[in-house]
Amino acid sequence: MSLRINQTVPDFEAETSEGPIKFHDWIGDSWAILFSHPKDFTPVCTTEFGAVAQLADEWEKRGVKVIGISVDGVEDHKKWKADIETFGGAKAGFPIIADEGLEVSKAYDMLPADAYLPDGRTPNDTATVRSVYIIGPDKQLKLSMTYPMNVGRNFAEILRAVDALQAAAKHGIAMPANWEQGRDVVIPATVSDADAKAKFGEFTTHFPYLRMTKDPSSAA
Repeated sequence: MSLRINQTVPDFEAETSEGPIKFHDWIGDSWAILFSHPKDFTPVCTTEFGAVAQLADEWEKRGVKVIGISVDGVEDHKKWKADIETFGGAKAGFPIIADEGLEVSKAYDMLPADAYLPDGRTPNDTATVRSVYIIGPDKQLKLSMTYPMNVGRNFAEILRAVDALQAAAKHGIAMPANWEQGRDVVIPATVSDADAKAKFGEFTTHFPYLRMTKDPSSAA
């Protein structure tokens, strides 16, 4: 069964490049992002993990813990991290889960239940393990994205999505297309005009179902 938005994500215990974890305990009261990769020492994934390392301050500012997963073992992860840090020019302080048995990849619906790793495997054998999961402090899935092997992930979009999710959770708002922090936001249709006025102050009514107001995160 595929994971759905607002569903509690599977908990698991695993070895990582930074030691053993129990996933829900590791998340704690933070937001979390799980980045999955089909294999260590792959070119596009190395650039992506380099970008994750470069954004360490941005993750910390948002209270987000980041963790990677690949189907190789801990020792390979540790060696790969040296390449990631060299390419990215930043310390890769995040853990990478060793999912050699594919338990996590299958639990998160990255691979079919009958998948296995053949001898002499290549990244093509686990090509669908190219997903991003943004998870809230309540351990529920808030957003997921899946990319093909030949398209690197857009981390500006992932940061934007985190900002939007956190603002929506805090203020009870929704975000329009191409929203960025500081731009006007959408008042949910379930909120009456009177309640919207009391909560947000002035707002613009484009249609009865589309009302917009200033981003309350900017005023906070």
